[in-house]
Amino acid sequence: MNIPDSLRYTKDHEWVKLDGNTATIGITDFAQGELGDIVYVEIETVGKTLDADAVFGTVEAVKTVSDLFLPVSGTINEVNPALAGTPELVNSDPYGEGWMIKMTVNNPGDVETLLDAAGYQQMVG
Repeated sequence: MNIPDSLRYTKDHEWVKLDGNTATIGITDFAQGELGDIVYVEIETVGKTLDADAVFGTVEAVKTVSDLFLPVSGTINEVNPALAGTPELVNSDPYGEGWMIKMTVNNPGDVETLLDAAGYQQMVG
């Protein structure tokens, strides 16, 4: 299982990469493995300002639909356009081409309160 040291993680299996006050967010390798083959990603929250832990979209796999939870508060600016035609990118490259959203973070320091790679590894075993 791939858990990059450069990212922060949530207990709900989202990852965050912070660049200034812009965060890129997706789901972890563990999460995509648990979900199985992803067939659809629905995110209709572009332009909205949401609180941490709010649902920002859903991911649909062959056997289940799972909510996506925002790791930190902020405004969603962009959805990965590639996921509309190739949602399986979340399975094949969850930390790269399979990213889900980019957002402006209200307080970049909030990202530091999330799990680091070691903490996430310990949580998922």
